[in-house]
Order: sequence, then C-alpha cells, then structure tokens
Amino acid sequence: MAETHQQIVQRLIARWPEHRIAPGTERVEALCELLGSPQRSYPVIQIAGTNGKGSTAIMIDALLRSLGLRTGRFTSPHLNEVTERICIDGEPISDEDFDALVADTQPLIDMVDSQAIGGVPMTFFEVITALAYEAFAQAPVDVAVVEVGLGGVTDATNVMDAAVAVICPIDLDHTHLLGTTITEIAREKAGIIKPGSQVVLAAQQPEAAKVLIERCADVGAKVYREGVEFSLLDRTPGVGGQLLRLQGAGGPVDDVLLPLFGAHMARNAALAVAAVEAFLGGKALASDVITEGLAVVEAPARLEVVRRSPPVLLDTAHNPHGARATMEALTESFTFVPLVGVVAMMADKDVDGLLSIFADELTTIVCTTVAGNSRALPADELAERAAGIMGEDRVRVAPTMADAIEVAVALADDAGPGAGVLIAGSVIAAGQARALLVREEQS
Repeated sequence: MAETHQQIVQRLIARWPEHRIAPGTERVEALCELLGSPQRSYPVIQIAGTNGKGSTAIMIDALLRSLGLRTGRFTSPHLNEVTERICIDGEPISDEDFDALVADTQPLIDMVDSQAIGGVPMTFFEVITALAYEAFAQAPVDVAVVEVGLGGVTDATNVMDAAVAVICPIDLDHTHLLGTTITEIAREKAGIIKPGSQVVLAAQQPEAAKVLIERCADVGAKVYREGVEFSLLDRTPGVGGQLLRLQGAGGPVDDVLLPLFGAHMARNAALAVAAVEAFLGGKALASDVITEGLAVVEAPARLEVVRRSPPVLLDTAHNPHGARATMEALTESFTFVPLVGVVAMMADKDVDGLLSIFADELTTIVCTTVAGNSRALPADELAERAAGIMGEDRVRVAPTMADAIEVAVALADDAGPGAGVLIAGSVIAAGQARALLVREEQS
C-alpha cells in the first residue's frame, strides 16, 4: 500500500529532530549536487537574524510578486503543515506535488545517507531544504527568498551564493549552539554574506554591527544600512494595521498600508523594501509596487486575531527580544483589560527573561506545554518559574493547549467586555493553538 501524505511527512520528520543540529553543509551539498545543483539555477535573497526573519521573508516575497516575478519562498518552522515551508508564488506546495517531489528525490537521499557524511544520515531540515531548492528549480521561479534555519555559516540553506543577504536584528537566542555573546552570534550569521553580494542590514547592536560591517568589507559586499540608506520615517497605528512612510532608494514613499501590528513589523517592511531594491541593483521600487505588495501581506501567528469574542491573539514570540516587540505592539494597538496569557515554551529558551516581560502586561498566565516535543518545558515547571516572577495568585496550570485555551477564555469571559487573550512563547505552540482556534472559527 502506498504511503499517505502524512506518513511521508512523519517519515521525513523522524529522520532527526529539527532542534538537533548536525554541523556542516556537506550532506545537503551532496544531495544538491546529485539533483544537479538546483539552488544555483535562480538568484536568491537569503535572510538571517534572531527575530523577524519569517515576516520579512513574507514581505519580500509579496513585493517581488508585485513586480510580476515568480517567487519561491522557504521558511521554517511551519505552524501546521510542513508544506507551508515551501511556497511558490505565495502559496504552499500542494500535498500531491510534495509527495511526488519526495518520491523522485528519495533514491538520491538514500545515496547520501549511505555515505554517512559526518557520521550521520541526512537530517530532516537538510532534506526539506534540498526539496525546496528542487521545487523552485522545477517551477521554475525567477527568484527565491530563503530564511536561514539556524545561524548562518553552517546552516543547511547556506549552500548557494545569495545575491542579497538580509540580516534582521541580532540578539541572544540558541546560545547553546550559536554562542553566548552577540559578537559570537553575529559572526555565525555573517556567514551568509558572500563576495560581491548586496547586504541589507537592519539596525543592530554595536557589537553585531561591527562584525557585519567588517565581513562586508572583507568580501567586497555592498551595504545598505537601516537609518542610512533606508529607514522607517513615520508610522500611524490604525484599525487592522498601520500606515507607514518609508525612505527607500527613490526617496520617501507615503501612505503605505501594512496590515500588521507594531513598530517591529514596520521596520521589517522597510527592510523588505530595501532588500528588493538591493536585488534590483539599487533601483528604486515604484510607490505603487510597494503599496500594492505590502497591502496584501499576511503573517499568521504574528499578533494574529484568531477569535473575536473574547479576542484571542496568537504570536510566535519565544525569546525576550521578540516578546518585548510583541508586547509593545499589543499594548499600542489593543486595549485589553485584563489581558490573560497562555504560554508554552521550550526548556532551552530564556524562560525567565520572557516571563519577566510578559509579567508586566499579563494579568494572569495559564501555563501549559508544547505537545509531542522532547524540548518542551513541562507545564508544572513553567508555572513554578512563572509564580516566582509573577506570584502564585496570577498563575494557572493546564495540561494541554486545548485546556489552557479553555481556561484563558473563561477568565476573559468572566472579566467582561474589554478582556483579551494572548497565546505565545513558542512557534510550535502557536501552531498547535492555531490549529485548534482556526478550526473552531471555521466550524
């Protein structure tokens, strides 16, 4: 009997847990070579950084399509379906096309596995990266937008010479893998900057900026810096998003509607415009291309409203830098009193740092766990740490995400009009919550 789509996906995921990194690009390079080096058949815009990579990738993709270009987009992790990671012209690859791609590629994957390069078979992330590159070549796409999985230098995506390297803000995250200082992490992420490329830099902490600028100088890359070559000039929060004024290669662009919340998303939009202009060799984008491209942007689980009564928002914030941006955006665009939180986290994250930020705004926090993940912090342990920061009277515990949502919604209902719920702490948890709530809203 032929495998179902879900069986194929589970078989791939079971290869190697995504959070376990097998250093080096040798395995994915070997597979890509067997595939005929698909990653070299189109230009690439590659995105690294600590936070904002996914939303920036979505915006770059939208702007390129507004130019009439056919795009491929590779992002990670997925929220609900693995096919979300491989998008062509803004749409996830179909289950059927994905399954066919796996079937066609499997003999080559087996060949690489048999070599045991570095002592291990190919990881899930290495395989899905190569599949994305092959899918883009088969489409074919005019340009690929590729989000780095982790780091930069040895990330599986880093087997091509990106025409444009985009570096989102760098902060502390994945310190057990990338380094314990901003400088160390910046060096890892600077690895996507290739000789003669165009480099677009978001505003950075001084120690990160120093590393990135030095790398650009060393390899002869042209630099576009936030606050110098491009910038967010102004923004006005409004219902359903915000109105932006951006500074790009052609001067100010007014009245740019971005249907996303927060100053961080506005800056990501400026970064995306600069990235596309860099891809065009520094040529200014027409104002209608910018306004039309950004007006249709959708970024699931980025302060996404998934329920109206009471309002429930989803966000992927999972480290202090992201949590701070999320809370600033939420308090600017919404007036929830009280605000109930549902939080699930991975044990290897800065749990106390994130909880301390949430504690300033959340009236009550419902602690749960990320289902089916060995990295997940148990709900009881998360609650104990939350109680140490917020006090026991503000903390609840629920065994599952469904239970946690039920508790949080009940608390918000009891509080009356004006209350809201925020679910955050983990990308995977956000996906699990979204699957529950979107299905509920559609039924």
